[in-house]
Amino acid sequence: MARVFNFSAGPATLPESVLKQAAEEMLDWHGCGQSVMEMSHRGSYFMSILAQAEADLRELLAIPDNYKVLFLQGGATLQFEMVPLNLLRGKVSADYVDTGVWSSKAIAEARRFGRVNVVASSEAAHFSYAPALQEWKLDPNAAYVHYTANETIGGVEFHWTPDLSGLPGGMRDIPLVCDMSSNILSKPIDVSKYGLIYAGAQKNIGPAGVTLVIVREDLLGKGVPRPQTMLDYKTHADHGSMYNTPPTYGIYIAGLVFQWLKQQGGLAAVQKNNVAKARLLYDYLDSTSFYSNPVRVADRSLMNVPFLLQDAALDETFIKGAQARNLVQLKGHRSFGGMRASLYNAMPNEGVQALVAYMDEFARTHG
Repeated sequence: MARVFNFSAGPATLPESVLKQAAEEMLDWHGCGQSVMEMSHRGSYFMSILAQAEADLRELLAIPDNYKVLFLQGGATLQFEMVPLNLLRGKVSADYVDTGVWSSKAIAEARRFGRVNVVASSEAAHFSYAPALQEWKLDPNAAYVHYTANETIGGVEFHWTPDLSGLPGGMRDIPLVCDMSSNILSKPIDVSKYGLIYAGAQKNIGPAGVTLVIVREDLLGKGVPRPQTMLDYKTHADHGSMYNTPPTYGIYIAGLVFQWLKQQGGLAAVQKNNVAKARLLYDYLDSTSFYSNPVRVADRSLMNVPFLLQDAALDETFIKGAQARNLVQLKGHRSFGGMRASLYNAMPNEGVQALVAYMDEFARTHG
């Protein structure tokens, strides 16, 4: 059977060349006579895989030397707890921006550990936009400021990095924390603007099971009280992500994805392609009344495109017709309804072209 065009929000499609290389190396990695899944995580073979993966990631994101790269487990959801445990640092509150389902979940978990100031929210507008920095009611005594760079479900993305350094009231030294699970590696970013970045792997990095954390060194070991061993970033930083057995095969696949991104020309080239893919779909959505996208144009996600049919009664018919054309995982999240097309890095242009062609055919047939 031919490979489908997989529009899943995650676990998401992976580059075909990465899958082929992994298949070729499944039984024998580089002549060592064993699979990566069988290697000792402390042996020289896997240690070289881990080192190369970190080096390639640092190159792709231009990560400064004073940041640690951690390959953890537990998903971004565990980070909703690890962030306040490690970064409240004895302070009573943290600032959070609420732009959708995932930021709301992060807020709910943070409230278990301290006071949360929701400094801006788009909830009243059904989470259809990203609040401008001028709207944020920031607290100069907050331990950190947290936002979600891309809301996978609602399709709202920050296309700018909040710059706290130019704000009055002593915000310069407050760490900026970001959940980048669904748009990391889709474009260049300035890591130095952040105290901590975290991301689940299953969108643009690799398979589910790996969680990436990039944390500034001066924020390590400051949790008050000191977090439990496995929830302390310093534990993992001090042991090079090897305090316990890491998700070895997931890290290996992530490393292959990093190499693939470099082969594409790096993140600037990847961003250009992502913009072109998203524009193709959004331009079509804007050209017809049969479909609609509820997100403010300036804040539309390049990664996740939710859309509604004019008549929701046609949703199941649309899904079945798409599946017959090898266009899969287009059903929208239950909290949103309708459809959602995720256009992560590995989604080829041909997939978006095929989707738009089917959408146009469906609209002409059922409109």
